[in-house]
Amino acid sequence: MSEGTMQRRAQRDDQPEMRTKRPQRAARLNRVLVCAAAVPVMLVAAGCSSSDSGSDDQAKAGSGASASSSSSSASASPTVQAAAYAKLPQACGVLSNKTLQDLVPKGTKGKEGSSGDLATRASCSWNSLDNKGVKGSQFRWLNVSLLRFESDVSRGSGNEQAHAYFLKQVQEAKSTTGAKNTASQPVAGTGDEATTVRYDLKKKEGDFKQQTVVARVENVVVTLDYNGAGLAGDKAPDAGELTKAAEQAVKEAVASVSSANGDGGGTGGGKAPASPSAPSASASKPASPSASASKSASPSASAAKKD
Repeated sequence: MSEGTMQRRAQRDDQPEMRTKRPQRAARLNRVLVCAAAVPVMLVAAGCSSSDSGSDDQAKAGSGASASSSSSSASASPTVQAAAYAKLPQACGVLSNKTLQDLVPKGTKGKEGSSGDLATRASCSWNSLDNKGVKGSQFRWLNVSLLRFESDVSRGSGNEQAHAYFLKQVQEAKSTTGAKNTASQPVAGTGDEATTVRYDLKKKEGDFKQQTVVARVENVVVTLDYNGAGLAGDKAPDAGELTKAAEQAVKEAVASVSSANGDGGGTGGGKAPASPSAPSASASKPASPSASASKSASPSASAAKKD
């Protein structure tokens, strides 16, 4: 290299511009190194922060899930009011001999209805034929049915189910095919609620006077069917007298239900449930008075059933 060339390079290196750029490049390099060294520290800090935050969130979520689980467990066990009565009286023994003598004077021995569970449903029927020879005869037929409902979470309390069944029995009595002069009235002082439905049924054997009295005491429904007729030319019985006798008999049957469960009251006094459930599907309806009458050994008993 010639002396002149070396002199020119040295001159360029000694120029102020070159001297200024060197410190600037060094400063930039230092900043890059410092930033590079700081990045891992920041990442570690950020990672720790994220990890701590995740742990807190998981703890909060776990606490919330635990509370939710406890709440679900508490609400997963609904309850229903227990049924007041756990059994039924013997159906053929719910009426005294004196009452039976008044209602069915020639047939005080009852016939117990079939039942798969006497603690849930029971019935008994009586029929009487007072033959007066050429003056005709008087026929009477009496049936008492008892149906008890158990409390159930899905169907409601025993009282609610019994109330719904009570209403159904009353409505069916009012809707009897062929009934004439149908009338109904509440019965005071009989269980928690009671209603009498009375009507006339005209048959070829005679004019029948029918009384159906339905009463509910707690979770038990008592249905009493009583009818009478004058046969072979005898006059029809007085419907008012039959109704009075039937209502008195129902009071006695209701008291028997209470006594069988250790309750001496027998008059109830509770109010009808505000929101009754549908009757239990497993509780079958007791035989209607017409159907039961058709099973009687007496030919006159069939006169009480529907055509």
